[in-house]
Amino acid sequence: MSAITLGAEQGQVHAPSAVWSVTLSIKCLMGTLDRMSAMPLPPTGEPPVKGPKTCDASGMFDIHRMLRKSFDEAIQLVDGVSAGDVGHAKVVATQLNLISNALHAHHEGEDARLWDTIDQRAPACFLHVERMKVQHAAMLVHLLALDEAVPTWRASAATADAEPVRVALAGVAAALAAHFPDEEANIVPVIEHVVTQSEIDWYGKHGRKATPKGQGWNMLGAILAGQPDGGAAWLKKHLPGPAGLIWRFIGAPRYARFRAALEGRRR
Repeated sequence: MSAITLGAEQGQVHAPSAVWSVTLSIKCLMGTLDRMSAMPLPPTGEPPVKGPKTCDASGMFDIHRMLRKSFDEAIQLVDGVSAGDVGHAKVVATQLNLISNALHAHHEGEDARLWDTIDQRAPACFLHVERMKVQHAAMLVHLLALDEAVPTWRASAATADAEPVRVALAGVAAALAAHFPDEEANIVPVIEHVVTQSEIDWYGKHGRKATPKGQGWNMLGAILAGQPDGGAAWLKKHLPGPAGLIWRFIGAPRYARFRAALEGRRR
């Protein structure tokens, strides 16, 4: 799933309500119980699928790193806003909306296309798939709570209004800490043997559409910041030559200014 990059247009991908997420959790659990005896998982240590790789799913790790880092730092960013400082709260709220949209799009794309594909092409992995669905539903409760809490805090910057934001962020971060390593260990290897490159490319396009208009540089900066080496290898692979220079001389300075405002260092 290629990383979210530039040229994104406004997109909204929010689920309708927390009720839907609870219903999905129940359906997933029931589906697991109904099918558990029908098709056993492969023996421990045996790969669920064999054969050559059919796609490059390394972009999954890029997005996961970006989301983990962004949500892990989010409470600290909220705490850095002084009570009543609406200008600073607006900047932080913009960041929260950016990463919320990214996470919604990432998971809704998987829910819409990935799970059925794996069920059909690697049916022995159904327990892993059902667990992913349950984890998505559990995380969605916290993400919807965040979406509901941010506008009020954005408008007031009040300490009391920040608390629901902090609670929701903690819930999302904890859910992702459990979900992403599980998905990377048990789903990504399957993806790379049963999903085609054109199919995997769709997820990148879907993610780009979820990036709010005008936030492309900030999203790219967040992706690079999540890389172990700070993004040098990612830039060389995805933005070689002139494209990398555009980031260096235009995108990077803009992202640096945004980060300064985000952290309250400069406005």
